[in-house]
Amino acid sequence: MPIKTVADLELHGRRVLVRVDFNVPLKDGKITDDTRITAVLPTLEYILEQGGALVVMSHLGRPKGKPNPEMTLKPVAKRLSELLGKTVQMAGDCVGSEVEDAASALKSGDILMLENLRFHADEEANDPQFAKKLAGLADVYVNDAFGAAHRAHASTEGVTAYLEAAAGFLMKKEIDFLSRILENPEKPFVALVGGAKVSTKIAVLESLLPKCTTLVIGGGMAYTFLKAKGIAIGNSLVEDDFLDTAKKLLEKSSVSGTEIILPVDHVVADKFEESAEPQIVDGQNVPEGKVAMDIGAKTLRLISKRILAAKSVIWNGPMGVFEFDAFANGTLEVAKMVAGCRGVTVVGGGDSVAAVKKFGLADKIDHVSTGGGASLEFLEGKSLPGIAVLKRE
Repeated sequence: MPIKTVADLELHGRRVLVRVDFNVPLKDGKITDDTRITAVLPTLEYILEQGGALVVMSHLGRPKGKPNPEMTLKPVAKRLSELLGKTVQMAGDCVGSEVEDAASALKSGDILMLENLRFHADEEANDPQFAKKLAGLADVYVNDAFGAAHRAHASTEGVTAYLEAAAGFLMKKEIDFLSRILENPEKPFVALVGGAKVSTKIAVLESLLPKCTTLVIGGGMAYTFLKAKGIAIGNSLVEDDFLDTAKKLLEKSSVSGTEIILPVDHVVADKFEESAEPQIVDGQNVPEGKVAMDIGAKTLRLISKRILAAKSVIWNGPMGVFEFDAFANGTLEVAKMVAGCRGVTVVGGGDSVAAVKKFGLADKIDHVSTGGGASLEFLEGKSLPGIAVLKRE
C-alpha cells in the first residue's frame, strides 16, 4: 500500500506533531520496558536532523478521560530525554493556551512532550475541535504509533483533516512487513496462531487460511477444533458456541489444500494453576478430568519440520500457558524455531511478542510488531483508520 512517509515531508524550520505509542509499563513511577520508546527514535532523530522541532504526543494507560497523576507522561519525557541526549520540555496538558505558547516558541531541534492525550475524553471520541487544537500546535503531522493505528481517535485520524500527514519509519516498517506476509508471501508459508480463544482469532484464521501452506493452531483455542473433530479434550478450554465455526474452517482447509496442524500430544494438569504438576499425554485424546496446558514433543516435531522448510512465517499467539513456567516449553520451542528460520519471520500480537521478549529472541526475528490489537486487525485484512489517512493521493 503506497503511503506518504516522513521522508517525503519538508521539515526544516517546521514544527512536527508526532503521534507515538508511549503506552509503556510503569512500576512505582518507573518505566520497566522502554521498547516502545526506542522503536520510534529513528523517526524522531530524523526530524531533528532535518531541522524540525518536535511536538510529541501519546496516550498512557486508561485514565477514562480525566487527569490521573499515576498515568502522567513525565517519566516518559525523562527517558526520552536520556535516549535522545537532548532536553525534552514537558507540557502541563496537551491543549490550551499554555501549551500553544510553548509550541509556538519552539525552534529547530527543540522537543515538547504533551501530557497524556486520554486525560481528555475528546481524544477517544475523535472530537473535531479537540483534533483542531492539537493540529494548531504544529505545521505537519507524522503518525508513528502503529499500536494505536486501529483506533479512529483525534490524534490518529482527526488531526489529518487539518495538517499534511505522513507515516513515521516504524509505521512504514510495520505496514511493509505485515503487507508482505498478507499480500505476497513466499511459499512455503507457515502461519502459527495460538492464544486462549477461537472467538478472538476467527477473522485472522479466515484471512490466513487461503494464503498459507500450513496453518498451525495451538494454545487453548486448539481444543475447540479438536472437539469439533470428535477428539476427547477432558476439562480443557473450549468454546462450544464456536464448534460449527471450527468445523467450517476445517472443511475450508480441505478445499483450499491448506494443511492444518492441531496438537497430537499434550502437556496436561489436574487443574489450571501455576503450581499444578505437568503430565505428558502421548496421544491426541486428553484424559477425562485433565486440562491441556501446552503442546507436546510430537506436535513440536511436526511444527519444526514445517518451519525448517518455510520461506515465510507469521506467529500470533502462544502455544500454551507460557506465563506458567512449567507449561512454557511449547511456546519457547516454537519461539526458537521461528528465530532460527531462514525465511522471513514476523511475530505479531501482544502475547507472542511477550514470549519472544521473555525468551530473549526478539533480535533474531525479522519483525516483531509493536501493535497487539493493530497487528491482529491488520492480519484480519481490515482497513486501519490511522493508516488509511496516510495513503498517497
